[in-house]
Amino acid sequence: MTELDVRAERRRPARVGGLVGALVVLVAVLVLSMAVGNRHIPLDEVVRLVGRPEEGETSAIVNGMRLSRTLFGLAVGVALGVAGALMQGLTRNPLADPGLLGVNAGAALGVVVTSGVFGVTALYGHIWFAFAGALAATVVVYLLGGLGQGGADPAKLALAGAAVSALLQSVIATMLLLDAATLDEYRFWAVGSLNVPDRGTLVQVLPFLAAGAALALATAPALNNLSLGDDVARSLGQNVRWVRVRGIAAITLLAGGATAVCGPIAFIGLVVPHIARALTGADHRWVLAYSAVLAPILLLAADAVGRVLGGRAEIHVGIVVAFVGAPFFIALVRRRGTPEL
Repeated sequence: MTELDVRAERRRPARVGGLVGALVVLVAVLVLSMAVGNRHIPLDEVVRLVGRPEEGETSAIVNGMRLSRTLFGLAVGVALGVAGALMQGLTRNPLADPGLLGVNAGAALGVVVTSGVFGVTALYGHIWFAFAGALAATVVVYLLGGLGQGGADPAKLALAGAAVSALLQSVIATMLLLDAATLDEYRFWAVGSLNVPDRGTLVQVLPFLAAGAALALATAPALNNLSLGDDVARSLGQNVRWVRVRGIAAITLLAGGATAVCGPIAFIGLVVPHIARALTGADHRWVLAYSAVLAPILLLAADAVGRVLGGRAEIHVGIVVAFVGAPFFIALVRRRGTPEL
């Protein structure tokens, strides 16, 4: 057993304990998400009513929209957190997340094309177009980032992602200007919201998110070797190309599905993996596990804050996350001294 393995074994109890603690916090946030809002409901009342509908307004609030948005927040948070951690591991880039590398913009373009050009409104239609847009954007970013000497280094990938995102946003803006009906539908979706009326859409999207999560878990062990460089990973027996293809497929399923349902929600996939890495170290298996728990905590907390501050006219979660995530990430980078910046 190497020294690294010995140190990893010594850290295992602390990592397990931290993950259990994070799960406890997640359960508390799930309950608070159904209790907090324009009308406050006592926690014991929430626990008694959830999943057991009764006559009355309180039960309708708990088991109606609040339960739906809590479940959506849990699923979307897990998807974005895991996708962000996987993206950073694949690119060895601390600035990488599905939004910054063009995945969310590609998914958004797919949704706009679905509504504006083909007139498709069914969830499965949105999802397939969102997946296609996310995959196409990811492939283009990798191709552009790999041009020139040195291959796809972190700086070139970040620049390529910014360029592709800007191009796709320009195409989206042009299509929206040409179709007022699509603009009316898109402007609510684009800010990112957990206020999804039909809970059945979550059941329909879950298989895609579950498949993406399974691919991410299968890719996690290889990321530890990939972090040492492509040549070292190959010498250790890793098929680097297959690892990247599998990772891209996972990111597409996770980020594409989450974006198709709730709109583009930035900073979750960027900030959360940094928090997880600070708690667990560089082992990507633990980073992905912690990201899957911490991301829905942040997303649901931001959604609750938006409901409290906005009153009847709630502030959508995408706006709250942007206000919280941007300064937090700047402070995190300055504190850790990330050299790529």
